Amino acid sequence: MSDTDANVHSAGHPTMREALKQRIVVFDGAMGTNVQTFNPVAEDFDGKDGCNDYLSITRPDIIQTIHERFIAAGCDVLETNSFGSNRIKLEEYGLADQIETINTTHVRVAQAAIAAANDGSKPRYIVGSLGPTGYLPSSSDPTLSNMDVDTLQETYYEQSRLLIAAGVDGLLIETGQDILEMKHAVVGAKRAIAEQSRDILLMAQPTLDLSGRMLLGTDVQAIVALFTDLQVDVLGFNCSTGPDEMRESIRYLSAHAPMALSVVPNAGLPENVDGCAHYNLAPGPFRERLLEFVNDFGVNIIGGCCGTNPEHIRALAEAVADVRPKVRDVRQRFMVTSAIDSVDLDMDNRPIVIGERLNAQGSRKFKQILLDDDYDTMVAMGQEQIDRGAYLLDVCVAVNERDDEKAQMCELVRRLSYSVSAPLVIDSTEYDVIESALKIVPGRPVINSIHLEGDGERVHKVLPHLKKYGGAAVAMLIDAQGMAKTADRKKEVAQKLHDVVVGQYGMRPDTLIYDALTFTLATGEEEFRNSAVETFEAIRWIKENLPGTYTVLGVSNASFGLKPQARKVLNSVYLYHAVQAGLDTAIINARDVIPYPALNEQERQLADALVLNQH
Repeated sequence: MSDTDANVHSAGHPTMREALKQRIVVFDGAMGTNVQTFNPVAEDFDGKDGCNDYLSITRPDIIQTIHERFIAAGCDVLETNSFGSNRIKLEEYGLADQIETINTTHVRVAQAAIAAANDGSKPRYIVGSLGPTGYLPSSSDPTLSNMDVDTLQETYYEQSRLLIAAGVDGLLIETGQDILEMKHAVVGAKRAIAEQSRDILLMAQPTLDLSGRMLLGTDVQAIVALFTDLQVDVLGFNCSTGPDEMRESIRYLSAHAPMALSVVPNAGLPENVDGCAHYNLAPGPFRERLLEFVNDFGVNIIGGCCGTNPEHIRALAEAVADVRPKVRDVRQRFMVTSAIDSVDLDMDNRPIVIGERLNAQGSRKFKQILLDDDYDTMVAMGQEQIDRGAYLLDVCVAVNERDDEKAQMCELVRRLSYSVSAPLVIDSTEYDVIESALKIVPGRPVINSIHLEGDGERVHKVLPHLKKYGGAAVAMLIDAQGMAKTADRKKEVAQKLHDVVVGQYGMRPDTLIYDALTFTLATGEEEFRNSAVETFEAIRWIKENLPGTYTVLGVSNASFGLKPQARKVLNSVYLYHAVQAGLDTAIINARDVIPYPALNEQERQLADALVLNQH
């Protein structure tokens, strides 16, 4: 059966994407807790005790009845009983060889329920549920993290492909606990969607604890930043808590997430009664909370997770029957993120310092530690920079003495990701190193760097990976003519990069963090006497003419060749004037920055004259 034939239940009806623009869409309620009401026995599972997904094969009548009850209650969307039907989870029950049959049957059972209803009251849709694998790839636990990210991505691609082929209208990556696993779930699902001709909606729903964070500490800001980059169609939260505990997180999504929003909470917080979880939020109060989210926060999709039954869904459907989606006033925040923290590139306290000491090209100490494979000390050096004021960490592990840059980068990035809070700047000239690092960073990192040198190959090699996995890039003002030295040339190259990144690749302007280039002022060469002034002028032009983009400088280059104390003074003065021109971020050792007013007056005047070419 073709995907078109399998999807006849929605033929002639608006797609889910269109429906979201017309009305509030109501999902069904819990599958697992409703299965329990049938009191299935071991025979029902055919030896796969506890595998609710297998009931679609062994007791499809139970699953279809649950679907039919939610349809009768008024839901618009059925989720397939496929939450644990990825290959990794099915292998736990010895069912991996039946993965195609199982996932296809999930969709067929939902289709049968819709056909049985046959009331013609409104179009109904089927969404394929994609649950977690049970692994936590960004954790420090050697067992839970022992899963290759390529395998994760392939796992979600496979299940997505099977569900789409069977006829689903959308895919829902739900109850996510590890942002890195969810990243690969999205990438895998998007790959499957791209192979189809139908419009398939892609949704992502992490689950949050009572602190408003995911299991491994990822905050809502980081969630929004990554999934905005990955361009999911719907973002929301499900499971773990009731609606009350989700309120502030939904408020943030409403203000800052550009996509449609979903809320699918439990029927309150679970209570342990005789060793079993009980959910006590009744349909009435449940309805009132979610109606508040619709009216106040512009939520587009509502439904129920654990503990919700058809009466909860009936209450929701009746409450929003005549409610139109609210148009939200969204103010996007442009952030780079780690697994547990976010840095707003528009923060008032500028510059945003990028620590430079985890760079084997610039730090002899770090290089030796790297050669010794002393990762604990590397992580400690990263934390020390954060303690001294760095918001991001530049990481470069390329050395002539070794040929395992990719392996070292991946190991250090992995350790930093679960040990320190700062987002990372992946600094490498090698494409495979950049791609491998992007795959394992649990957040939205920065790549250092892209440029248009030569035939522009680098920008076209890096951007597809960046678009696929999310992130920003240091964009150096270099093209086929070489490094841009004058303000006019810098403006020209900046515009060309913007045309490629934003125009050709369709990426957001905040992908670009322009490096207007810092040349050494210590040599006294005539060619570079006015270089700082030219750079500052270019920064001003970028901020005025390329809105939404950001700027960065490797400040320490200005003082290359001077003695340590002189370097501190010159770097501090250079940084001060760059910030006055609009500089957003600076790669520098925060420990060596002296506040401009605190500098010795005579030293400051000499440095001012050198930086501003006042001779």
